Parts: sequence; structure tokens; C-alpha cells
Amino acid sequence: MTADKKQPAATQPSAAAKQPNTDPTARKAWSPKTPVDVVLEQISKQEKRVAGMQKELDLETTQLAKLQKAKAVLEA
Repeated sequence: MTADKKQPAATQPSAAAKQPNTDPTARKAWSPKTPVDVVLEQISKQEKRVAGMQKELDLETTQLAKLQKAKAVLEA
């Protein structure tokens, strides 16, 4: 009574998957980084992270100043 299910065509490897990619611009070859490059990259990432955090801190500081002014008005 149960119907047999056929295998979808996606499970079979395609012709494109069988042949290696011959286009040299498709992917760069891996080249090891020097320790200097690694440290410079880490510094760059950290600088970007700190800049983002600084923006957030500036926004929070502005909001705190507004709330403190509101508090002073309410206490007066």
C-alpha cells in the first residue's frame, strides 16, 4: 500500500562537481601569514572594535546626561 519514493536528482553528484575548478580567479591559493601580519591584523580588528564601543559609550553618556538633567528638574 505504501508508494515507493524515488531518489531526488540532488543526491547524485553532478557533472560540475566531478570536475575540478580550472578557473584560477575563482579562489586564491592559501599563503601563510607572517607573525607580523597576524599581529597587525589583530591590532586592526581591535581598533575597529574599540571604535564601535566608543560610539556606544558616547551614546550612553549622552543619554545619562539627559536623565540626570531630568532628575535635577524633578528634585527641584
